[in-house]
Amino acid sequence: MSKSASESFEELAELTRGAGAEVAAEVFQVRPVVDAATLIGHGKVEELKELVDAHHAGVLIFDHELTPTQQRNLEKAVGIKVIDRTQLILDIFARRARTAEGRLQVELAQLKYMLPRLAGQGTSLSRLGGGIGTRGPGETKLETDRRRIATRIKKLEQDLERVRTGRALHRENRGAVPIPTVSMAGYTNAGKSTLFNRLTAAGVLADAHMFATLDPTTRAITLPSRRRVLLSDTVGFVRNLPTTLIEAFRATLEEVADAALILHVVDVSSDHAARHVAEVYRVLGEIGASGTPQILVLNKSDRLPVEDRERGSELIAARLLAEAGQSPPTPSAMVSGQTGEGMAGLCRRIDEVIAFDAVETVRFRIPLRDGAAIALLHERGKVRSEEYDGNLCVMEVDAPESVRRRLNRYLSRPVENSVHK
Repeated sequence: MSKSASESFEELAELTRGAGAEVAAEVFQVRPVVDAATLIGHGKVEELKELVDAHHAGVLIFDHELTPTQQRNLEKAVGIKVIDRTQLILDIFARRARTAEGRLQVELAQLKYMLPRLAGQGTSLSRLGGGIGTRGPGETKLETDRRRIATRIKKLEQDLERVRTGRALHRENRGAVPIPTVSMAGYTNAGKSTLFNRLTAAGVLADAHMFATLDPTTRAITLPSRRRVLLSDTVGFVRNLPTTLIEAFRATLEEVADAALILHVVDVSSDHAARHVAEVYRVLGEIGASGTPQILVLNKSDRLPVEDRERGSELIAARLLAEAGQSPPTPSAMVSGQTGEGMAGLCRRIDEVIAFDAVETVRFRIPLRDGAAIALLHERGKVRSEEYDGNLCVMEVDAPESVRRRLNRYLSRPVENSVHK
């Protein structure tokens, strides 16, 4: 088994335990060509059937995504429930979601996953319609289920769009006050919640299971310079995170994309730390946050040998970034959320990296109907010029970052030599 496959299997086993199940046996296969009907071929199916019977297993979990046909054929052959990695992650999310928003997001992802996997049983499931002009086979149960699921998906998307709009409004309101937002991101089980609790005393659930917390929490913290920032904890990432989940959790992940700084938390004691760093960078790119300033937080340093801790965070961070294929240097800090080691240094690093309502000269193109935005720029910024172009007000303003973020949709382009310290 290759190193990559071994890591993936280890992670699948951890996910399985996180879902409340025990791993009875593991089977690995290398095939030159995927079997269209069962993924693994007739001989391997027979082997799995024998293992299922021997261990009295209740579910068969594949690390590879299954097509609806493969899933049905496998369940028919082995006689128990068959799921793939995506379905397992969805099940864990369903168990861990606590808030109304989290449950909406998980249900949407589950329904989008389920819709193409519905299978009818021919005309035996058909039913008579009612009323004139509807006599005959009518809708099959499959068609009815699909229609109901599609209707529910539309309703959930509308509900989540309202959540997204509400979050955007909250971000704009926060932007009116010059308090930057710092978002924590990282691979699941990297210790983000423990670190968050250490920094904020928030009491967020933290345990050793993957995806222990899904619902974002935001708290204010005071830095050594006595500046205040808002610290936000977010859902953990994982390799092959289902696209349906990324889409469903878009409202939550936008908190990361709109942050002034990302604390990229990595379990530095893990043998797979570099791969985890690479995966987090990939997801950050997908949600439009790859350009946001980062601090690489090397967590769980208390588990490292003394000689590794003495090397310092910069050398370890440079090695991880190089192995992850990330060349730009990134500020780093070595900490332990469990013991509290390095917390003061991390706060100093945040103080050094994050800009505090820095002023830049920028141009805004604001519709005349939005008089509130024009008034805000006169109130909070220094207006250098103001012209009118049709139904637009074109303004050149020395604007603080909090105002620029609030009116980001109207930004035209930065003016040369525009930074004011």
